[in-house]
Amino acid sequence: MKTRLLTASDISKIINMSDVLKAVETAFREYGLGQAKMPPKLYLDLKQFNGDLRAMPAFVENSAGLKWVSVYPENPGKDLPTVMAMLILNDPKTGFPLAIMDATRITSFRTGAAGGIAAKYLARPNSKTLGLVGAGAQAKTQLLALLENFQFSNIYIWSLRDNEFEGFKDTFNALPIKKASIEEAAGCDIVCTTTPARGFIVKKEWIKPGTHINAIGADAPGKQEIDPRILKEAKVVVDDIAQAQHSGEINVAVREGIFSIDDIYVSLGEIVAGKKAGRVDNEITVFDSTGLAIQDIATAHMLFEKAKQNNIGHDFDVIG
Repeated sequence: MKTRLLTASDISKIINMSDVLKAVETAFREYGLGQAKMPPKLYLDLKQFNGDLRAMPAFVENSAGLKWVSVYPENPGKDLPTVMAMLILNDPKTGFPLAIMDATRITSFRTGAAGGIAAKYLARPNSKTLGLVGAGAQAKTQLLALLENFQFSNIYIWSLRDNEFEGFKDTFNALPIKKASIEEAAGCDIVCTTTPARGFIVKKEWIKPGTHINAIGADAPGKQEIDPRILKEAKVVVDDIAQAQHSGEINVAVREGIFSIDDIYVSLGEIVAGKKAGRVDNEITVFDSTGLAIQDIATAHMLFEKAKQNNIGHDFDVIG
């Protein structure tokens, strides 16, 4: 048997948000039904280098594998991505490594897809304004995913870096994008936060009734983007309870005793699986996204099958 190598260039040829949304929604459904396996994310904290490495194994829908991902917020100044990742996809019946692939783009797309799925079930269907707090790679895939289900009359973007905003606007030049303050971005129907903040930057007073928030940036202990008072008033949905309380948006509020895991409404997988209702009336909803290995493995399996169908990648002997 051969192992297929899929480079970043290979992945870029076959990945699109529509396919990733389907794969990730299926992964959430399987997880909500208790049919997927995912040990807790393991962190290798390298504070002396201002970064960390994370091991993320999972089994979902007859696919198993491991993603090894690094997060170094200072990398853009070194001409390297903040997030870099590799993934090994295994045959769960034998353990054979079916593929080794670049997972940097997979990580970005599947995170965007998670936000898109959360908004599908938790945002008002007639949402017309979108606020993006942060304008990096994650903000771009949040927008790509949301555009699959929503048509926005205005998209307000806040970014600390002018060149980041201009690059974002150039990428989506056909859309009604406007540079905004954080307060303006937070006042929209749907708000996505994608920053590495370690102290909340979105205030409670800025959030309107009926708003849906995708809290994406907090993915490690100590990170926090939104006022914990928002969490106390909102319907809070997490991707995974254990990960969220350790490293998601709620982690600081839980540690400080402001918010309890008992205050969590439910996991997104349970809503997707039909076990719990999504939005009700004009409430504020928050999706706390930490990033799940099931999302990566489901997306990787889909891409592996597409690569075989389209003869993308290179096969080589890695075992024996």
